[in-house]
Amino acid sequence: MGDPTHLLEELIKIDSSTKSGANEAIAYCEQWLIDQGLPVEKLENNGFHMLVCEIGQGDHTIVLNGHIDVIEAEERQFQPSIRDGKMYGRGAVDMKAGVAASMVTAAQLKDRELTSRVMLQIVPDEETGGINGTKYLTEKGYLGDFIICGEPTNMGIAIQSKGVLQLDFTVRGKSAHGSRPWEGTNAITKAISLYEEILELPFAQESSPMFTQPSINLAKIQGGTVYNKVPDLCQLSLDIRYLPDQSPKDIVYQIQTIIEGPITIHNSNNPVKTRADNPYVEALGESIKRITELEKVSIFGQHGSNDGQFFTKYGGSAIEFGPVGRDWHGENEMVYIDSVREYQNVLVDFILSLDDTQLKIN
Repeated sequence: MGDPTHLLEELIKIDSSTKSGANEAIAYCEQWLIDQGLPVEKLENNGFHMLVCEIGQGDHTIVLNGHIDVIEAEERQFQPSIRDGKMYGRGAVDMKAGVAASMVTAAQLKDRELTSRVMLQIVPDEETGGINGTKYLTEKGYLGDFIICGEPTNMGIAIQSKGVLQLDFTVRGKSAHGSRPWEGTNAITKAISLYEEILELPFAQESSPMFTQPSINLAKIQGGTVYNKVPDLCQLSLDIRYLPDQSPKDIVYQIQTIIEGPITIHNSNNPVKTRADNPYVEALGESIKRITELEKVSIFGQHGSNDGQFFTKYGGSAIEFGPVGRDWHGENEMVYIDSVREYQNVLVDFILSLDDTQLKIN
C-alpha cells in the first residue's frame, strides 16, 4: 500500500483516452479505494464518471485533484515498461503518477489524526477542458481551501497558470480569377497579415513577473475552394493563453479594432494566480525540502491551463505539483519512479505537518 508504483503500472494499462476508457479507469480506482477501506462517492455527469474520497476533519480542506484521462496513443504506449528507473507509457507522468500517489496518500492517512480534511478527486476529462469533471464538482460544492493538481512539475510548485481565450473569426476578401489575382483581394493572405498585426497589439507585448508574454497560437486557418479562384473568405482560429492579470474582454476589444465582422469566443478559461507567500505554498515547500533534501524549491508559472482554474472563483488557492518526468503527450512519455515515491511522501508529510494556528490561515 505504501508504494504507488504497482498502482501506476496498472493505471497505465487502461486506455483512458476515450470517455468509456476513462470510466473504466475510474471504476478501477473506485475498487482500489474500497479495497483499502476508504469512503468513496461516485458521481456522473453527461456520462462521465468521477470519484470523491474524503478523510480527516477540521475547518479547512486540502483537495488532491487528479485526472485519469489521457490523450490518444498507440497501443504499445498502454503497455508500461520500466527501464533505468523510469516508467514509460501514456499517462505515466500526465498524470497517472499523480493520481496513483494521491490514492496511496489517502490510504496511508485514513487512520491518522488529521487537523484538516483531505478530499481526493479523480476526474475524467481534464485533457478536453474539465467541464464535465472538475467544473461539475466545484459547482456541486466539492471545494477546498488549497488545491493540489498533480500535474507534472518536476517537483516544483506552479503557483500561476495562464488563462485560455480561444477565438474564431472570418476574414473577407474579394474573389477574382486565379490568373488575375491583382483584381481580387486574397482572404487567406489578408488573414495572415491580420494575425501578424495581432502579434503587435498592446496585450501581446505585455509581460508579468512569471511570464515574458502571452502565448498566441494560430491554431486553424481555412480558406479557398478551388485552384483558379482568389479566395474571398478565410476562417481563422486563435488559441490565446493570456497573462493572469490580463482581461480577456480587453483582448477581444483590441483584436476587434483591426478586424471587420464579429469575433466568436469558442472557449474562455480563468487563469490561476496563487501567491508565493500563501501559507499552504510555504508549508508544501518545506515538505519538499524535507523529503527531497533540495535546498531550494522552484516556484514558477505554467503556460498551459489546468483544472485548478475552476476552484479560484470560489476562493480556493490552486497550484500544480507533480513528480519528475518528460515527454508528456509525446512518443516516449515517462516518469522517474523514485520521484513518484518522493512525491507521495511529500504529500503525506505536507498533510501531517498542517497546523491551522501555525499557518495563520484566515
